[in-house]
Amino acid sequence: MAVEIPEARELAARIVDALADHFGEDILMLDIRDMTPLADYFVIASSTSERQMKALVEALLEMRTLSGHKPRVEGEPESGWVLLDFGGVITHLFSGEKRRRYRLEEVWGQAHMVVRLQ
Repeated sequence: MAVEIPEARELAARIVDALADHFGEDILMLDIRDMTPLADYFVIASSTSERQMKALVEALLEMRTLSGHKPRVEGEPESGWVLLDFGGVITHLFSGEKRRRYRLEEVWGQAHMVVRLQ
């Protein structure tokens, strides 16, 4: 098993809390440390609208000043998929349709599920 980096787990938990506070849906935190060197955790969440996704992205961008981690952002809310790379934590925000299409939970099905908020 990979060595736990407490900062990454704490950051992932803070991201989960921020998404829940801003009405993100079906929030999932996966421990991927044993599967890839890309990151320690994935956080996956859905939004019900483009407007809500923008609010979720803004909430996570505001976290950078609190966490000291400035994420790299890929995608736009209009596309239905935005990725925020905080280094040890990669966050995927999806529209419902895009989440069903790409099924990351299935692709990373061997990962340990840490948290699921539905």
